Amino acid sequence: MSLSTLARLAGVGKATLSGLENGTRNPTLETLYAITAQLGVPLTAVLSAPAAESTAGPTVRGAAVSATLLEVFEDSDATYELYRMRVAPGPGQLSPAHQRGVTEHVTVFAGVLRAGPADAPLTAAAGGHLRWASDVPHVYAAVGEQEVAASLLLRYPRR
Repeated sequence: MSLSTLARLAGVGKATLSGLENGTRNPTLETLYAITAQLGVPLTAVLSAPAAESTAGPTVRGAAVSATLLEVFEDSDATYELYRMRVAPGPGQLSPAHQRGVTEHVTVFAGVLRAGPADAPLTAAAGGHLRWASDVPHVYAAVGEQEVAASLLLRYPRR
C-alpha cells in the first residue's frame, strides 16, 4: 500500500505518516488506531516492544484516554491486547473504527465511564463491565469530575 493510499484511507496527512515513519512525530491514540485499522493489524504491531525488565509496555495518549500496554496474548483465532486505561474528566474522545470484527471489553475500577459506539454509548460505574463491537467509531468519556481507572481488552480476530 502506498503512503498516499494509506493517508487517504486513514484520514491522516501524508506529512504526518512520513513523520511517523521517520520517527520525527508522536502520534495520538486516535491517529494510531486510524492507521492500524486500515492496515488490518492490532495497535501493538506499531508500538515498541517493552523492555524485558519492564512490567508494562508503552503508554499511548488520546484526547481523553491514556492507555498503558500490559500484555499481548495470542491464540489460534485472535490477538488480545490488555491495557491499563485512564480517562480524564472533561471532553471525551472519539476513536475511529477498528477493522471488522474487533471487540473491546472494559472493566471499570474507579469513576463512571461512558464508552462504546458513538451513536449508542454505554455507561458503567466502578465494578461494571462494557463490551462492544469497535469496528465503528466509538467514544470514551468520564462522567462527572472523577478520573476513570479501567482495564481495556481489545480482541482482534485473525484474518
